[in-house]
Amino acid sequence: MADTEEAWDAKVKGLLKAELKRKGVTYGQLVEKLAAIGIKETEPNIRNKLARGKFTAVFLVQVLSAIGTRELRFD
Repeated sequence: MADTEEAWDAKVKGLLKAELKRKGVTYGQLVEKLAAIGIKETEPNIRNKLARGKFTAVFLVQVLSAIGTRELRFD
């Protein structure tokens, strides 16, 4: 099961990183965008979450909302 869980972690991490890149948003800009919607995060904290690939669904939705993602493709 660990391999499966690691694969899912990698998929979610890649999905979020790709969306940030597609939107042209740096980690520093993401901190500002999250602050604009009332979410306090630091750049090192974001970097660590994305490097590990482990973060909550709430964090995922907060980031996607902050960067203006309205649709997400999983294919």
